[in-house]
Amino acid sequence: MSDTARGLLLVVSGPSGVGKTTIVHEVIRRLGGEFSVSATTRARTERERDGVDYHFVDEPTFQRWIDEGRFLEYAQVFGRSWYGTLRSQVEHALSLGKLIVLDIDVQGARDVKERMPEAFSVFVLPPSEEVLLKRLRGRGREDDDAIARRFAEAKTEIDFARRSGVYDAFIVNDDLEIAIDELCDLVRARV
Repeated sequence: MSDTARGLLLVVSGPSGVGKTTIVHEVIRRLGGEFSVSATTRARTERERDGVDYHFVDEPTFQRWIDEGRFLEYAQVFGRSWYGTLRSQVEHALSLGKLIVLDIDVQGARDVKERMPEAFSVFVLPPSEEVLLKRLRGRGREDDDAIARRFAEAKTEIDFARRSGVYDAFIVNDDLEIAIDELCDLVRARV
């Protein structure tokens, strides 16, 4: 993308296990985009760098930023830590003509579209519920109860995505390379 044109805010959502993070990383690599760095109240690990992995802030600061309207979207995760997308970072990248990418859930995508309707939002679908369940099990990260919760959550997210009008496009990740190419083509058509 040129530095003289307005950039593009790409919002990508999809259920756990659908492959969206892999797709997003490859789209960023191919098209020269960047991830939006979220703010969070969770503790920084020794491997993480402030301002690179996250903007680490305390809860009073995060709450003040909410009150000041600094976030495009924010949420408390698992009733503990807060996460949010800073409007200023997104607007700065857009002003430089950059592709900036958010990998966020459906509620966050809804909030971003309300605040920045020009954002291009894409939802990544599994080829079928059976394939998604197989992928969740194949990751080997969670027990059966956790997989059942994620699968139920995925069905709810897919239903919301289809009904909400939040998403400009849907891609099916049946073949990873095809899904990556499809998303790259959709982004190129918007810039």
